[in-house]
This record gives sequence, C-alpha cells and structure tokens, in this order.
Amino acid sequence: MQQFIELVNNFFDPIIKLGAPVIMLIVMTGLAMLFGVKFSKALEGGIKLAIALTGIGAIIGMLTGAFSESLQAFVENTGIQLNIIDVGWAPLATITWGSPYTLLFLLIMIVVNIVMIILNKTNTLDVDIFNIWHLSITGLLIMWYAERNDVSTIVGLLVAIAAIVLVGVLKIINSDLMKPTFDDLLNTDHNSPMTSTHLNYMMNPVIMILDKIFDKVFPWLDKYDFDAAKLNQRIGFWGSKFFIGMVLGFVIGIMGNPTISIESVQGWFGLGFTAGASLELFSIIGSWFIASVEPLSQGITNFANSKMGGRRFNIGLDWPFIAGRAEIWACANILAPIMLIEAILLSNVGNGILPLAGIIAMGMTPALLVVTRGRLLRMILIGSLLLPLFLLSGTMIAPFATELAKNVQAFPANAPADALITHSTLEGPMEKIFGYLIGQATTGQIAFVLGFVIYLVFYLGIFFWYAKQMKARNEEYVKAAAK
Repeated sequence: MQQFIELVNNFFDPIIKLGAPVIMLIVMTGLAMLFGVKFSKALEGGIKLAIALTGIGAIIGMLTGAFSESLQAFVENTGIQLNIIDVGWAPLATITWGSPYTLLFLLIMIVVNIVMIILNKTNTLDVDIFNIWHLSITGLLIMWYAERNDVSTIVGLLVAIAAIVLVGVLKIINSDLMKPTFDDLLNTDHNSPMTSTHLNYMMNPVIMILDKIFDKVFPWLDKYDFDAAKLNQRIGFWGSKFFIGMVLGFVIGIMGNPTISIESVQGWFGLGFTAGASLELFSIIGSWFIASVEPLSQGITNFANSKMGGRRFNIGLDWPFIAGRAEIWACANILAPIMLIEAILLSNVGNGILPLAGIIAMGMTPALLVVTRGRLLRMILIGSLLLPLFLLSGTMIAPFATELAKNVQAFPANAPADALITHSTLEGPMEKIFGYLIGQATTGQIAFVLGFVIYLVFYLGIFFWYAKQMKARNEEYVKAAAK
C-alpha cells in the first residue's frame, strides 16, 4: 500500500505543485474535450476558470491583508494575548497536499463520484479536485490521532478512508440538493449546470436549524431586512457594493487606529477604498466563473442528449461562481470585527486564535447565502452565532496542523519555532470535530467511542433532516416554474 501511494504521489506531485488555477485549467479543458468540445473552446473555458480563481484569490488576499494589519494594531493596542497564528487557507492547502495520502483520498473520491453517477445516486460531476484537501485534513487528523494511540498505520488509514467516503458522499448529495437554489440566486434556468461540491456548504444543516428557529422565534425579522442589489436600485450610490464596502473598511480602520491625525485618516480612507473596490471586483469576477463553464456545459448537454437519453449532469465547482452576490461580501465584512470580538471573549474558554488571515469568513458566508437565500440580517446573526465553532475547531486542530507543516517542510519561515499555526475560518468545522472524535475513539475507551457514536448520529440526523427541507424547497421551485 505504501509503495502504491508513493508511486501515485511521485507521478502527480509535479502537477499539484502547479497550484489550483493551473490544475483547474487542465481539468476543465480536458473534461470539455472528453465531452466532444473542440480544443479551442475547451481551452477558452479552462483559461477563464483559471483567471477567475486567480482573481478571487488575489482580491481575498488584498482584502485580508488590509484588514489584518488594522486588526493586528487593534490587538496590540489592547494587549490581548492570542498565540495561535492564523495562516489562512493557502498554507494549509500546501501543507495538506504535501502528504502522500491526499492523492490517495482524491483517487478514492473520483471513483466514488463515478460509481454514484452510474448508480443514479447523483447527477453531479465533481471537478473541484484541488479542494480535496479540505476532506484530506479530516482523514489526516484521524490518522494523526490513531498513530498517537498506537494504532497501526493501515488501520488508521482504513478508518480515515471510511470517514472521507462518508463525508464525500454527503457533500456530493448536497450539491444536487443546492442546485435549484443556485439557479435562483444566479437568476439562471434549470439548464445551467453549475453547483458546488465545496466543503463549506456542509455547514448548511446547522445553519438551517438556526434559520428555522429564527422563523419561529423572530418571524418579524425579515421586515427589516434588505437585499443589497435591490437597495442599490432604490437608493443608488448609497446602497452600492463599493459604498457599503467603504463604510465597513472605514470602521475597521478606526478600530486599528482611533487617533485622529493626517496619517490615521489617510489610513481609514485607504482601507475603505480597498474594501469598496474588493466588493465591486468580486461581483465582476463572479461572472467569469459562469462564462468559464459554458463550453463544458454545452458539451455535457450534447453528450447527455445523444448518449444518456437527455439526462442532465451538474458540474461541481469551487464556491466562487456565486461570488457575484453582494450579500456574501457585505456579510463577510460585517462579521470580520465581530469575529475579532468573539475571539477575545473566548480567549479564556478554549480559543487561542487571533483571526487575521481568515478574517474574511469564506468558510461560512457562501453557505449562509444558500440557506437564507440572501436575507442579509439572518446571514449576519446566524454567522455571528456560528463563528465560535470555527474558532474552537481551528484551535483544536492547531497541534496537528503545526506538526504536519513541520513534517512536510512547510512551516512558515517567519514564525517562532515553538508557535502553533492554524486557519481561523477553515471550511468544515463539523468535519474537523468528526475527525477529532474518531481519532480519539481509536483509543478504544468507552467514553470516546460513545462520544463518537453520539456525534455520528447527530451529524447524519441533521443532514437527512436538512435534505428533506431542501427537497421541499426544490419542489416549490418546480411549482413556481410551472406557473
């Protein structure tokens, strides 16, 4: 087994090191050609997807960097002690891909996806292969604990594979469940193939529980809600994405430097302009994702009509194809200072992270958008309630992430040797807890095994309840389309 893993890793490692945009260019181009699209059109789609991924990453990096500097100053001014370094998603992706087991997990999930399609258990073709690293972290976490509990490597690997397949199957099923909601949010018809298999949407069941509670307890809340796009239409500039972003950036700038001076005011406006530009650019780049899948979409449609009796297939993409919705970014900007305050309040009860690189909460805001369908007040309130889950799960995996980084020579060069690293808003906090409990259960202790069983029942129970709610929602979409 180990020799096979090393062989596969040696073959794919040079490709993986090219990075997500290049990988997705190759995948999108090759897949489109496989479905009969001519090379030039297939390559066009692949290049557009690679550019869109690069653009989203660059702007998130710019916005995160700008916010981080101001929030770091706020923490230093207040003397708060939070010692786990928030390195963001990119270093953790690099660290995870540095493990030979990540490619094994990818191959297994490709086979699982194909089997599910053949058995008509899904209509989604998962092309978001780079983000297998989100699942891989859960598997590697299980193996890390199993090793410390003197469980053999092969047993730990088999348990990890079982967990990854379970979560992977659920997230593919979830991509089918979300497809009509994506159509609604993007204002496209049901022939659009776009959906997402990204792990951040596995927060949907927990978000929906809170959303249903809001329906019962705060039914009046939606009277005061507003749609960012409709607000823009009604009041023009004052409701625009760049003005909302500018105000929020201005507020965070004041948090970092409340002293009134020429330099500080210049910094406030600079951060405000950066945030405003970012929100506007996110909307533009979001449209690039839609354009990138058109060649593949047409190829799949032609193939399905000629070979599969008209069966429709969905394309499971990375989350940013929905990035054009202003609510995602308005919510993320508002949650940034809220997360910092919560991190401080939780510093004595389990949180050790100063949220900087993950301050733009992309691990949650897209899922909030899908469940609430853009009701911004609900997104903000539910997000505020769930941010501690990300902080605590990020703290929980910090020793594992740190050791893994050192094992693959990917520990940040500028970090102290005894520091811990993590990602404050890492996708899939529920899955990280799942991996932690499985890993602890490998000790064989009754308390840990019982804790894992209880969590597994809860995890599956809320997912199947959520699936029932989404199916009811999708039936409403069908009825509305019939009218």
